[in-house]
Amino acid sequence: MTKNKNNRAIWGTRIKKKTSTLFQKVGSSINVDKRLYNEDIIGSIAHVEMLFKQKIISFKIKNKILYGLNKIKNEISNNKFEFNKKYEDIHMNIEKRLFQIIGEEAGFVHTGRSRNDQVITDFKIWIKSANKEINILLDKIIKNTLKLAEKNIYTIMPGFTHLKNAQAISFAHYLMAYIEMFDRDKNRFKNNLNSLNENPLGVAALTGTSFNIDRIYTTKKLGFKKPTNNSVDTVSDRDFVLDFLYSVSVCAMHLSRISEELIIWNSDAFNLISLSDKVVTGSSIMPQKKNPDLLEYLRGKTGTTYGYLFSMLTILKGLPLSYYKDLQEDKEIIFKSNDTLINCLEIFNEILKNFYPNKKKMLQLANLGYITSTDLADYLVINHSMSFRKAYQKTADIVNLAEKKKKNLNELTIDELKKIEPKLTKDVLKVFDLTNSINSKKSYGGTSFDNIKKMITKYKIKYD
Repeated sequence: MTKNKNNRAIWGTRIKKKTSTLFQKVGSSINVDKRLYNEDIIGSIAHVEMLFKQKIISFKIKNKILYGLNKIKNEISNNKFEFNKKYEDIHMNIEKRLFQIIGEEAGFVHTGRSRNDQVITDFKIWIKSANKEINILLDKIIKNTLKLAEKNIYTIMPGFTHLKNAQAISFAHYLMAYIEMFDRDKNRFKNNLNSLNENPLGVAALTGTSFNIDRIYTTKKLGFKKPTNNSVDTVSDRDFVLDFLYSVSVCAMHLSRISEELIIWNSDAFNLISLSDKVVTGSSIMPQKKNPDLLEYLRGKTGTTYGYLFSMLTILKGLPLSYYKDLQEDKEIIFKSNDTLINCLEIFNEILKNFYPNKKKMLQLANLGYITSTDLADYLVINHSMSFRKAYQKTADIVNLAEKKKKNLNELTIDELKKIEPKLTKDVLKVFDLTNSINSKKSYGGTSFDNIKKMITKYKIKYD
């Protein structure tokens, strides 16, 4: 082995002058993409085994390369590997170390492939694992939300539109709305696995290769469904990166929405929930304060995840085919986006176990704002054959009367009600009961207690 030859950049024969220190600094990605070491070695092993199967390399060379790659994997896993910025990225760091371990035979590892297809292969394998890890955390969040919902089926609160009291709702039904969102998030990450399931390995730099490789073999070895169809598209495609970043952004947005609501509900103005001391902070000057900083952190980090998505969209928008240095940005963007969401999911899971509804306050607030008005309008339609618009007008007159008399609807007497609509009897008074109001919403997806129980059971079976 010639030491000097293998210690220089791979293109050192063609490019005579030493790379400037500044370019080495900006050109090196090893501090970012060293996270791909395991995927890079897995891909190289599959590639080498395919080369031997196709009789492109000998049995002896194959075994020497596999020995070296496994040795490198153990060195990195045990923090005994020295990453060198001079070699730019994880691919060349591993290849250079392979030369040190087995000698010139290491040069066969790159036969029939390029860093262009190598990095996309590594990246797709990594993102597949990331999707699965996120879905494991979403499972935990859904299960903990289900537990909270099951405890609060009969907890009555006002449902809001425009942050104004609208109609009576079960707190469990509110929580189940977020289960629907998190379940869709899970489906998005699961669907990403389908778009990731095309194997890039073997398209080389952009045209494919003249070697008699077997891409079906490496596809099966690496757990992909099929090889990619077009070599030019393969090395320039980052749709799978955008899919992941979009999924992260939507999931973070859902976390932000529920965080915003819990922040509002925890405020002294609403006081609908209490947060455990485990998930609040104090003030440096005001001794009484207990601030929902973790919820605010989740809300703030959503903007960060949006930034990663738009960074990648901006990078891609003007790129001709096929590979350009711009695409090197994708790893750092993905890693940061993934790490941010993982952290946020873990935090939110902790919050779910450390907040409590103030049931009495929820019920008190539900008794304000004439929230059974729609129930009264529906009653008039069902029992007095009115059109809904006429019933709406009659109900609005009754609300105006209650407001004038500074009463809630359930405080109006039957005589007062009959002044607006003479046909009414005492039977109408039951529509002002909040429990009756909730239980009347029996349409599929509605907030009736029976509906909620069925939906909780459905999701408990799904996530058992």
